[in-house]
Amino acid sequence: MYPPELVAPMKADLTSAGYKELLTADDVDQAINAQEGTALVVLNSVCGCAAANARPAAKMALENAKVPDHLLTVFAGVDKEAVDQARKYMLPYPPSSPSMALFKDGKLVHFIERHHIEGRPAEMIAENLTAAFDEFC
Repeated sequence: MYPPELVAPMKADLTSAGYKELLTADDVDQAINAQEGTALVVLNSVCGCAAANARPAAKMALENAKVPDHLLTVFAGVDKEAVDQARKYMLPYPPSSPSMALFKDGKLVHFIERHHIEGRPAEMIAENLTAAFDEFC
């Protein structure tokens, strides 16, 4: 587990852009399973590709005309219960940090794994997200 003071700015990078932080398994269940519409879950992490690619892409994608109804985030290595629960909804994909999952009416419809984030510019990842937003939102 990472110290809270270390990850606070990394969490704030998304929450300040409108992403709601999920901290418990119940938070995850209610946010994904109990709501209609679309939800983007960004599985945040301390790694360099989260800072350089994933978080900037998750914010850039919000400039699209169509965006998810709900913006959500969990933090790997910190909020274990929430991350474990979110990953159950992300099956059949293996655990991946960072990653991004788009849900529609509680069903996974689009997933971006770490290997699609690592080494790719944030703009390319944002384009991937906005194409999914255009299709499903």
